[in-house]
Amino acid sequence: MARAPRPRSSEPQTPGATGLTMEDIARLAEVSKPTVSRVLNDSPLVSAKTRDHVLRVARANGYAVNRNAQRLRQARANAIAVVLDFGSHRSGAIGDPFIFELLAGISEALSVRRQDLLLSPPGLVNLAGFRDLHRSRAADGFIILGQGTRDPLLRDLAKAAIPIVVWGAVEPDAPYCAVGSDNLLGGRLAGERFVARGAKRWLFVGNTHHAEIGLRARGLREAAAAAKGVAIDELSLDSMAYSLTFERAADYIRHHPHPDAVFTFSDTAAMAVISAFRDAGHLTPDHYALVGYNNIPPSAHFTPAITTIDQRTDIAGAILVEKLMQMIDGASAKSALLPTRIIVRET
Repeated sequence: MARAPRPRSSEPQTPGATGLTMEDIARLAEVSKPTVSRVLNDSPLVSAKTRDHVLRVARANGYAVNRNAQRLRQARANAIAVVLDFGSHRSGAIGDPFIFELLAGISEALSVRRQDLLLSPPGLVNLAGFRDLHRSRAADGFIILGQGTRDPLLRDLAKAAIPIVVWGAVEPDAPYCAVGSDNLLGGRLAGERFVARGAKRWLFVGNTHHAEIGLRARGLREAAAAAKGVAIDELSLDSMAYSLTFERAADYIRHHPHPDAVFTFSDTAAMAVISAFRDAGHLTPDHYALVGYNNIPPSAHFTPAITTIDQRTDIAGAILVEKLMQMIDGASAKSALLPTRIIVRET
């Protein structure tokens, strides 16, 4: 006895419950199987009218694309791994809003390109781990947020021809593509602000072993060298965590002459310093000028509002994704410096 054809249904069903194949969808939509395949793979060879029709039929009959199987048939994973700098934060916990601002921009840019975002685990710390993830087709490339102290690893990844784009310091001798603010200029802008305030005892807060932070400190020193009678002290940190910054700042203000200008590696660190110094009776902007970095939204609403260096996170995510996709497509990608400016507020 011939099997009756499956009826069309206008009611959505549980995805996968019908067990429909592409042949079934082609029959129900009255198109060829290759047309269905092109629609499901977003081929530009299919008209918008046909694509909408096929997708409408597929959804109405509960057809769900097996994305894992689809990836195995394709040359690409259509997924990008984003790697965070867990090592620079106490206990591997990242709480700086700036990182999440970057992540939001990257996520939006990837969604426009129909790419999945894979948030990489903390254990991805060596060349073998990156290579294995790339060769297994789990990720087509990597966006690395923060160089930290990982420059040797990043150079090894570039040498191994693994597609990576790094958020951080843009340096001429680096063999990998980097996107970031002009950290050297940012330091100079902070220093020029202090000179205009007539400050003479400057304090830099941050770990200068990090490429980005080291450039910020260097720019500050250059501004100091152009002035007269300026002394710079440094409060070095081995973690970017707010709690550690607060503890170290509180200890510093107890045992050192009070600075009349402070430049911190981030706005989050600026908040910690302001709070710690306030407890000791040393207040900004009355007793010292302060400049942070990143221009995170809370910096404008903190009390007092924080003067900061803006890194243009609103465009950073799109540029990071664009550079990486160029590399994945076989083109070369050049490093890019983002516009960098000082936002003057109360401090």
